[in-house]
Amino acid sequence: MHRYVVPEAVKERLLRRQGKLISHDTIDAARAALVVVDMQNFFVAKGFPLEVVLARAIVPNINRMAKAMRAAGGAVAWVQTSAAEALARWGNHHKYMLTPERVETRLAGLDEASEGFKLYSELEALPTDLRAKKTTYSAFMPGLSDLDPQLRASGIDTVLITGTATNVCCETSARDAMLLDYRVIMLSDGNATWTDEEHAATLNTFQLFFGDVMNTDDAIARLVPVASRKIA
Repeated sequence: MHRYVVPEAVKERLLRRQGKLISHDTIDAARAALVVVDMQNFFVAKGFPLEVVLARAIVPNINRMAKAMRAAGGAVAWVQTSAAEALARWGNHHKYMLTPERVETRLAGLDEASEGFKLYSELEALPTDLRAKKTTYSAFMPGLSDLDPQLRASGIDTVLITGTATNVCCETSARDAMLLDYRVIMLSDGNATWTDEEHAATLNTFQLFFGDVMNTDDAIARLVPVASRKIA
């Protein structure tokens, strides 16, 4: 798992901007969702084409956060990248930014009938959890993912982002969620990418401009269960 420590320079800038290091004193479970991004075989399982080795190390934290979120009355959403309509709706990315071999691998590996599309087997997803698909990096891109409408329908205004890769689909999803006016938290030990440097760079930038960064223990400690909510 990545070892992440908030740099002192980042702490100083956060204190100047918002007066404290983390804006969430509490997390209202009734209005919160854990969003798990791309924890599919294609990106997680050993030997698959875009395997992120450290993604397997964050599985226990994702499962633990999901269990705590459900117990508190919050939602859990599993987001999977699908190759369906990828060429039609994200054509330039495939045409200009990937080799023909990489395009073929990606389309085959993320076909919804493939093993690559499936969630990694050690994840504890439940039938009652939300499920969403996306075409591009972002799980919140209007028209290219059905996550946002599902969350809005459930009264969700706060999302905790976990999954892989930290600096690609997780970061893009987290930033877009913030721009859609969600309150957003990225879990430092619930995200994974290829290198510590990429992981740290994303988390440093994210908390400076877009939302909070905390670890799983901190997030669970801040959860306010539905039954404990004060009635105004």
